[in-house]
Amino acid sequence: VNIMNAFTGQTFQMNQIISLKEVIRITGLSRATIYNIMDERHKQYDPTFPKQAKFTIGRVGWSAFEINQWIESKLAER
Repeated sequence: VNIMNAFTGQTFQMNQIISLKEVIRITGLSRATIYNIMDERHKQYDPTFPKQAKFTIGRVGWSAFEINQWIESKLAER
């Protein structure tokens, strides 16, 4: 019996959710800087920085894919 895989011939990439600690490690930015670039009132505000997603009352995270895209966009601006 052959069972056809729904993803045959397609690329499927699962979007991983990462914590603030991981965002800090990946970007090399401090916690304070990350919160500053997310704050519309701050001079470091960057509207292109990925928004965090709220999953439960005490759990937020960021898309690893979006963080990587943001880094790539910053490198392309050089």
